[in-house]
Amino acid sequence: MEKRYSEYTQEELRLEIAELTEKAQKAEQLGMVNEFAVHERKIIMAKSYMMDPGDFKAGETYEIEGDPEHTFYIEYMNGVFAWGYRKTQQGEKASAEEEALPISMLGHKVTEK
Repeated sequence: MEKRYSEYTQEELRLEIAELTEKAQKAEQLGMVNEFAVHERKIIMAKSYMMDPGDFKAGETYEIEGDPEHTFYIEYMNGVFAWGYRKTQQGEKASAEEEALPISMLGHKVTEK
């Protein structure tokens, strides 16, 4: 039976990320887009378990890695997931849909003007 990332040690997570990165690179070289995407998502999840959820606060807005068009407003935290919504550069909700992002997808805190 496979362990959950929450049960891994920091060293096991580092090794898993290295292995997944290698698999993702091979999949990309072979043009296996779906397999590449699966490995990328697993890397994001594993990285989240190496981070401290306490570094992210409800009521704050953060950059989103790989999405310069939006920021992410956190309504609440649940483990390594930040729940909230994307905002446009003008500060408006990009969608009425609440979503959860793994914390490794969040960048620096955005200071509101």
